[in-house]
Amino acid sequence: MPLRVEPGESFGARLARAGSPQTGMWVCSGSSLVAEICAGSGLDWLLIDAEHSPNGLESILAQLQAVQGYPIQAVVRPPVGDTVLLKQYLDLGVQNLLIPMVDTAEQAAAVVRAVRYPPHGVRGVGSALARASRWNRIDDYLGRADKAITVLVQVETVTAVSNVASIAAVDGVDGVFIGPSDLAASMGHLGQQDHPEVVSAVEHCIRTVTGLGKPAGVNAFAPATARRYLDAGVDFILVGADVALLARGSEALAERYGAAADGESRPSY
Repeated sequence: MPLRVEPGESFGARLARAGSPQTGMWVCSGSSLVAEICAGSGLDWLLIDAEHSPNGLESILAQLQAVQGYPIQAVVRPPVGDTVLLKQYLDLGVQNLLIPMVDTAEQAAAVVRAVRYPPHGVRGVGSALARASRWNRIDDYLGRADKAITVLVQVETVTAVSNVASIAAVDGVDGVFIGPSDLAASMGHLGQQDHPEVVSAVEHCIRTVTGLGKPAGVNAFAPATARRYLDAGVDFILVGADVALLARGSEALAERYGAAADGESRPSY
């Protein structure tokens, strides 16, 4: 007899039962080995990024498999909320999606329809062929899939901030994540995520989303800014990235052990 399995807990369910903010980090390297190392960190969630990172279907699948055995939530960000692409991600077994550049409630509703089977959506039916249902080893996957999927949408433009209440109110949107980097650019403050106007807009979004009873998330690498948003009531947050940790760590090694100030090479081992 084949094994019968159950779908894993979704990030939305984790957020609903969590008694404290969920802290996570980006995984941008495209490496399943790095993803597994990060999965054992003790953090609450990982964001596997395919918008600005070298990730395709095969590498996302490998990373999902690598982190499967760890008590951490894997959220995947596609490059765009395209219906066909989301179908492929879901069939891979992605349960938690973060959709970038959602500016309106209409866009958010279209994303929700893309992840739901008819009659509530337009997701194509191919579960018997897919890892999502563990090749039909999850009983009644078609009837239960919607409840196992978390849809997070990303607010990261001036337009999105003005529409944040209607976006968050869309049925099927499980949370709103604010992206200060693109928001700063949209506000005319490129590269200034900690600009007072940007911070004010982020805090407005946090208040609006949580006031509607939905979880609010944010990206904040600077410790002081992260603490400010946590104090503002954010429910989930990203505070670092694998590639940034490697870049800064390797730079620190070079500074400590590299060429002497006078330009002479230091002795090797």
